[in-house]
Amino acid sequence: MVAKPWLLLTCLAAAATAGVLQARAQPDSIGFISIDCGLPGTAGYVDDTTKLSTVPDAGFTDTGSNHNISAEYITQVPSRRYHNVRSFPDGARNCYTLRSLVAGFKYLVRAAFIYGNYDGLGQLPIFDLYIGVNFWGMVNVSSPDGYEVMEAIVVVPDDFVQVCLVNTGTGTPFISLLDLRPLKNSLYPQANAMQGLVLLGRTNFGPGTDGVRYPDDPHDRVWYPWIDAATYDVISTTEKVRNIDNDLFEAPSKVMQTAITPRNATRGIYFYWDSKPQPKDPTPQYTAVMHFSELQLLPNNSVREFSIHINGELWSPGGITPDYLRSNAAYSDVPLPAGSARYNVTINATANSTLPPFINGVEVFSIISTTNAGTYSQDVSAITAIKTKYRVQKNWRGDPCGPKSFAWDGLTCSYGVSIPPKITGVNISFSGLDGDISSSFANFKAIRYLNLSYNNLTGSIPDVISQLPSLTVLDLTGNQLSGSIPSGLLKRVEEGSLNLQYGNNPNLCTDAESCKPPKGKSKHAVYIAVPVVLIVVIGLLAALFFCFMRRKRQGSTTNTVKPQNETPATHPQSSLQLENRQFTYRELEVITNKFERVLGQGGFGKVYSGSLADGTPVAVKLRSQTSNQGVKEFLAEAQILTRIHHKNLVSMIGYCKDGHHMGLVYEYMSEGTLHEQIAGNGSSRRCLTWTQRLRIALESAQGLEYLHRGCNPPLIHRDVKATNILLNEKLEAKIADFGLSKTFNHDSGMQVSTYSLVGTHGYLDPEYYATQKPTTKSDVYSFGVVLLELVTGKPAIVRDPEPTNIIDWARRRLARGNIEGVVDARMHGNYDVNSVWKVTDIALKCTMQASSQRPSMTEVVGQLHECLQLEEVHTGDAATGSFYTGTSRDPNSGYNAYAADGAQSIGAHQSSTTAFEMEHDIGRELRMDTGPVAR
Repeated sequence: MVAKPWLLLTCLAAAATAGVLQARAQPDSIGFISIDCGLPGTAGYVDDTTKLSTVPDAGFTDTGSNHNISAEYITQVPSRRYHNVRSFPDGARNCYTLRSLVAGFKYLVRAAFIYGNYDGLGQLPIFDLYIGVNFWGMVNVSSPDGYEVMEAIVVVPDDFVQVCLVNTGTGTPFISLLDLRPLKNSLYPQANAMQGLVLLGRTNFGPGTDGVRYPDDPHDRVWYPWIDAATYDVISTTEKVRNIDNDLFEAPSKVMQTAITPRNATRGIYFYWDSKPQPKDPTPQYTAVMHFSELQLLPNNSVREFSIHINGELWSPGGITPDYLRSNAAYSDVPLPAGSARYNVTINATANSTLPPFINGVEVFSIISTTNAGTYSQDVSAITAIKTKYRVQKNWRGDPCGPKSFAWDGLTCSYGVSIPPKITGVNISFSGLDGDISSSFANFKAIRYLNLSYNNLTGSIPDVISQLPSLTVLDLTGNQLSGSIPSGLLKRVEEGSLNLQYGNNPNLCTDAESCKPPKGKSKHAVYIAVPVVLIVVIGLLAALFFCFMRRKRQGSTTNTVKPQNETPATHPQSSLQLENRQFTYRELEVITNKFERVLGQGGFGKVYSGSLADGTPVAVKLRSQTSNQGVKEFLAEAQILTRIHHKNLVSMIGYCKDGHHMGLVYEYMSEGTLHEQIAGNGSSRRCLTWTQRLRIALESAQGLEYLHRGCNPPLIHRDVKATNILLNEKLEAKIADFGLSKTFNHDSGMQVSTYSLVGTHGYLDPEYYATQKPTTKSDVYSFGVVLLELVTGKPAIVRDPEPTNIIDWARRRLARGNIEGVVDARMHGNYDVNSVWKVTDIALKCTMQASSQRPSMTEVVGQLHECLQLEEVHTGDAATGSFYTGTSRDPNSGYNAYAADGAQSIGAHQSSTTAFEMEHDIGRELRMDTGPVAR
């Protein structure tokens, strides 16, 4: 470990002058930002001590609330700036944004915290502090009147920097003041684009009661005095101490005008600092800067030379002989070895020295990584403009994509190594957006998925949207858009590169021609035209009816652009009016070969393997005479399956209501249930790949979304679970078992009044359990459990070793920040970790205790679509089709999902501490009283 005296550093180039920095910073004339957090109103004031302009924080953050500290602590704080605080009881992350900076320049950022029992609770909080997307440190105020000051020196990558307070579950974050000071880029070379410096302590050795700061220190660093008069003498001067050329630290003259030296000339100077480990930085690394200036004009025969050791290792390069009235410093480019509980510093005279050593000042910093990149600046500008325009009320605070655990709801981002994340998906459906579609959406050059459905957007679709190079899905369903769809979008739809959904926009046209109103006609022409038009209309209606019936018989489809998510036709529910084939009980006997092969069994009855006359395999669910699920459940499932049609819902081929015999005939799903496949009990006996799991998740979600948004009236499944998701030979997923489903009403908050609790243990929404009123968010909760099963490979109830809900099991392990401890080990790490993190995050959001905090199935579908794209990029396989690897087609593969699982389903009844310490006598230590220094 070699330190470099400034005497040797004469070759370093000077950076831009402070004047340039001051001219481009804000808000005051010298480039400083001084914020009194929690100060109400818009008027600032001039600080009595520094004479610096101080402003309220309303212009820097839009969350939190203002409070005054308790009256009993007002007289104990050193400045008016500590009389109030801003606290942040809502949201996991709340941020201040400091703007008008210079990208790539170096800044000192300082935050201070005095609790002062502002909330009357007497509970000292602990929370985290971030600078941008990088962890800064943990704030842990030791007493109601105790100070905690956090100071960092960082290079800012953009023309702004954010300071974020993060709630860690141990109290409400708050802040008293926030400062920013520009620095020359040449200062503190240990701080660069890859790492920042966090102040542990800064000491001015010498007498005094107040710290040295602005204007004595033009950079407004705070230097706290220390002297032990029993052990050390003070050396001082009234002469100005000047900085050397290309000074790397620019210690102020007032600090350098005092120094301490041992009273006993044979002794050295001793001090130390203790390491301050944190949960997110258990082995911090430190670097020190020691400041020296000779204050005495020495006679020719006198020599003052000394060396520095830290933990017994030589830290300085040989002997140090400071210049007279010139600031010198010893520092190291290389951090001190990590892992020491204490760092002992000794400064001793060398053998050549005739005078004892001295020291004027010292700074100690821990090193933080700043390698995490914030979101691509163009994307930040775009999403911020969108947030402002539409007044989006979500967790949209801080950086949009980073850190990953704080990414904004509704956004999907791409993450790379040492490159800024980019926004690849925006899902702000059902968000109350109004006005036109913002042109800012066109600035997302990496966006692949854009969902603006079910808002109140008006006006036309901007043509620039069609120029987004990566866009593959655009959902505009359920707005009030008008005009024609841009030709660029229609062309991309025809080419197959874009999935466009625009249903329920009454005034939206597919082309400019169809939007033109009919030209005016004379009254005479109208009289003549009316009979002709009537004849033509009748003819067209007859032709349309003929085509409709023909299409219904042939099941034909077209590739033309058409509105998506249209409401399907409904059937009266007063009686069974089924279009599907009706079977007699005798025909069921023939189909199943007298019910020879049982596929599964549940509360409704057994499910049998069968085959139609044309060889089509089917599954036949036959109601048992002893079943506790009777005619009501049978009619419910039959009616539902008759009127719903979606590729991710199991199709009903026919039904039987022959006397007391009741049965349903389904399409055959050869690969059984998702539960069996996750457990490795499927026909192939192989572990599902992560890509297969993602596709199954997406397809299942699409089925549920259709029930919630595409049916009329909409449906709540009420028993979503892994055994009710079936897989065909291509491992395509379909939702099954609708006997417990209920309709719901959009106008009544999507709730169903019911006094019967149904569902399955481990999947049951706790809010539904408490209120007995299911909502669509009840299905979302259950689906979140299914997602966790797909990620972990474990059942909904984990034996660990006691029965534990998979949600709690996963949350405990994810709290350690290690996704590998949660993911199914049988996948052997063959997955994109970003994709896994995202799915896990979706699952945890789906299983939030409060239903209002859960996403909709529409949002889930959008996010899973992005996850699948991430994985396909990771694997290099973006081809369509399945990844099925099994070969067996055992017709006996489990089929319990075709019947409500009676065994598991729930039925109807049911610091002010000091950074440095001086050591002057063996066994006796004195703590320096430095006031509000960082930890």
